[in-house]
Formats: sequence, C-alpha cells, structure tokens
Amino acid sequence: MLDINLIRTNPDLVVSALKKREYDLDLTEFLSWDTERRELLMENEAIKAERNQKSKLIPQLKKQGQDAQPLLDELKVLADRVKQLDERQDELEQKIRTFALALPNLPADDVVAGGKENNQVVKTFGSKPDFPYEPKNHVDLCQDLGLIDYERGVKMGGNGYWLYIGMGAQLEWALLNYFISEHIKDGYTMMLPPHILTYECGLTAGQFPKFEEDVFRLTEEGFHFLLPTAETALINMYRGEILEEDDLPRRLFAYTPCYRREAGTYRASERGMIRGHQFNKIEMFGYTKPEQSGEILKELIDKACRLVEGLGLHYQLSKLAAGDCSASMATTYDIELWLPSMNEYKECSSVSNAMDYQARRGNIRFRRNETKKLEFVHTLNGSGLATSRLMPAIVEQYQQSDGSVLVPEVLRPFLGGLERITKP
Repeated sequence: MLDINLIRTNPDLVVSALKKREYDLDLTEFLSWDTERRELLMENEAIKAERNQKSKLIPQLKKQGQDAQPLLDELKVLADRVKQLDERQDELEQKIRTFALALPNLPADDVVAGGKENNQVVKTFGSKPDFPYEPKNHVDLCQDLGLIDYERGVKMGGNGYWLYIGMGAQLEWALLNYFISEHIKDGYTMMLPPHILTYECGLTAGQFPKFEEDVFRLTEEGFHFLLPTAETALINMYRGEILEEDDLPRRLFAYTPCYRREAGTYRASERGMIRGHQFNKIEMFGYTKPEQSGEILKELIDKACRLVEGLGLHYQLSKLAAGDCSASMATTYDIELWLPSMNEYKECSSVSNAMDYQARRGNIRFRRNETKKLEFVHTLNGSGLATSRLMPAIVEQYQQSDGSVLVPEVLRPFLGGLERITKP
C-alpha cells in the first residue's frame, strides 16, 4: 500500500509515477475524502473536549442544588453529533482504505516507463544451441523418454495438469534438491509454510483484492485459498509484528507446489509444461532495512542466475519496464530460458523488490537501535527456481541426435550419478 501522507502531500508525483505503469489515476475524489475526514476529526476532537469539560460540571450543579437538565440536554446534542461524526469518519476511512489498497506500487526511479516492449535485456549467459539435426520439442522428448504422461495428467486433473513418472519424477526432485542445497549453503533459512492461506495473506501480498479470481478458493464461508506462490505465505510471517534492527536482514526460502487458476486460453505453442495450474517452486524471500534492499535485490538476482548457470542453460536476464512489473513490485528482473522448439525465451524466475509496499499492507515494522523509531521493513522475493520451465529447457537444450538427453552435471549426484536419460 502506498503512503497515504505521500498521496496527500505530493499527489502529482504519485500520478506521474503510476503513469509509467500506464495506469491512469484520478485522485480528486480520494483527496476530497481525505480532507473531509481530517476536518471531521478536528471537529470531533473539539466536541469531545467540550463534552468532557461540561460533564465535569454536572456533579457541581447537583451538589449546589441547581438544575442540571439544560446541561444534560446540551451533552445529549453533543453526543449525537459525535456519533454522526464517528459514523461518517468510519465511512470515509473505509473508502480511503479501499481506494488505497487497489493502487499498485510506485515503480522505482530507474525503472523505465511502458509495457513489456520496453523491457531491457541486461545479461545473456551461454548461446543458443546449434543442432546439426532436426531437434524435437520437449513434449515429444518427455513422452518418448517416459518422463511425463500428459494424457493421464489431464485425465486426473483436467487441462493444465501433467503427471511426472519414473525418471521424470526423479529429475524434478533432483532439481528441487539442487536448489535447496544451494540455498542452505548460502545461509538461507528453509521454510515449509501452509499451502492453505487466509484472505489477509493475499491482501498483505498485494494480490487481493484485484486478483481474487486468480486463486483456487476453498471455502464458501470466510476466504481460504491455495497459495499461488510461497511469497504469499512468507510475506505474512511477521504480519502485524515489530522486528528489531538486529533481526534484519532475514533471508528465507521455501519449497511449495504453486496453484494458479489462470484466466484465458493458452497459446497453441504453449503445450506441455509451459503453463499450468500446478507446479513446483523454490521461493527466496528477504526482509530488510530500507537502506539494504538494493543490496539484497542484487544478491537474489545473482543467486537465481547462478542456479541456472549451474545447470548450463542458455538464458537472458531482463529488467522489466514499469507496466510489466506486477502490481506490488517497484522493480523486477526476469530470468528467461531459451526454448528452441518455440524459438523464444520463457521466464523461469522473477526477482523483485516491493520496498515498503507490502509491509504497509501487513503493518510489518522494525525498531531502530539508536532512535527506537519504528519504520516499515522492505520486502523482496525471487524464484529460486520454478521447475515447470526448467524441465522443457533441459530436455530441449541437452537433447542428443539419438533421442537421449544428457543430465546436467550438478543434478547427477541427486540421480545416483546418472549421466544420460535414454528410452526405457
């Protein structure tokens, strides 16, 4: 959530910043509500002070044998006015909060304006594989090698699901073990959060209220849903809490399946595992002081890149334009894998800095050692990594002329030293 005081005191800056997202914002009504609320607050406080003063006179009048009824009538009028003011204040505060919760984060100053057409490639690793034969796509490779059963996956879950079998399941698990071992080696704390979350979790993450329809809701009464990413859980770990400065930064990671109810139809080229309703992911998460968040962002980007480089896969790192960043994030970098069969890059990791946007929504603060002042933390997240795009990239980039697939060296220890996957 944006700082209400910033919107109040510098509305032009907020409107200008959100235009970088191609988000048209009219603050006229919001500022009118805010002005009225503050005027009502001042009036309310003055009336309550007057009421308190006059209330103290009642015992004196009664003690002196004087008629206190006229004063009691005045107090009744004041009480009625206070009730009216309280009700209107509550109404205005709800309008202000609802409006503010719907606003996206302000892009960082160094993020360019516009949509994905303005994304900037800032790094490339390796080169596109050059096959001296007609390469296969990942769907055919995974079926031929007995790694994935697409038809039975659809039979079980419907469109957007697949079934790992045999060596495919082992390869998936090897990827997860590789990621987990690297994060532990780097000193990150492993978490296994709940997969079922409350509405407040989605609200704090910035996914609700706008994207309520994109999750799998489980209950009619209340609002529980399957987590779309571990970020939604980890941002809520310290919701409503005050951390000490010495607690920061906190570096976490979690393994979860991710469940996403995505609207719209998939492109014909996005077959197999490119887009689905359930996939596995290791999520990195950071809680930091404001002055640390730039450093931690770079750390998370470097970690995600290093994981892909360890697999020996060709990829590019892109800095997203403001309009392509998710609503909660001020800055986002995507790691995009090359898929030969599609002749394009597909994102396997997004690393982002939300700055204080999520912390304001969840009231997550820390106390400075010197001043004892409370400030909002900065929060960051990044996929480290999601597997559903990695399996296609591995089998396509590592395929051999005989239809087999070489196993990346970093995965071999988790597969009993297996070097090549061949037809069963």
